[in-house]
Amino acid sequence: MEAVAVTQPVKAAQCASADEAAIRLFTEEDSVQELTCLLHRAYADHASAGRVFFASYQSSQDTAHRLRKGECWLALQGTSLVGTVTVVTPYVAPEGYPAPAGAGSFWQLAVDPSQRGTGLGQRLLSLAEARVAARGAAQVVIDTSSQATELVGWYRRRGYVPVGTWRWDVTNYSSVVLLKDLPTRTS
Repeated sequence: MEAVAVTQPVKAAQCASADEAAIRLFTEEDSVQELTCLLHRAYADHASAGRVFFASYQSSQDTAHRLRKGECWLALQGTSLVGTVTVVTPYVAPEGYPAPAGAGSFWQLAVDPSQRGTGLGQRLLSLAEARVAARGAAQVVIDTSSQATELVGWYRRRGYVPVGTWRWDVTNYSSVVLLKDLPTRTS
């Protein structure tokens, strides 16, 4: 992956009050194993409900491969890893995937169960959307289990609309593909 220039919005994302998680980019000193464990914890409820998200069982090698494809952001409460999201722009979708050319994406949006309800998921989503826009995309496309109605609803309340379906070979469900138009920046 090419080097990413860290700009002013990143500094703003790092600021946090004493009780709020700080958000920063993944570095070589960070633990891929710890990140993988966070993903497993965050997606465990989906797996126990019968929705086998890739993040619920992926290996550390899979995590390393996926984070190298984009910007991996970490949320830390003190020294504890409590959230993450990986941003990719442009998103190179598989043939037939219902995504517009040039759209950005994000994956592995995860919040530790102990942090649910704190607004951290919304902060990570806002950061992902801002980074997609900053990298030049006017739209963001994601997918999730069509069976995860509460999660689909969460995204829909935040402006995402269904544009199709997709079936990944690493999950046990059909995904709903969701698209959001991002605000355009004016000079």
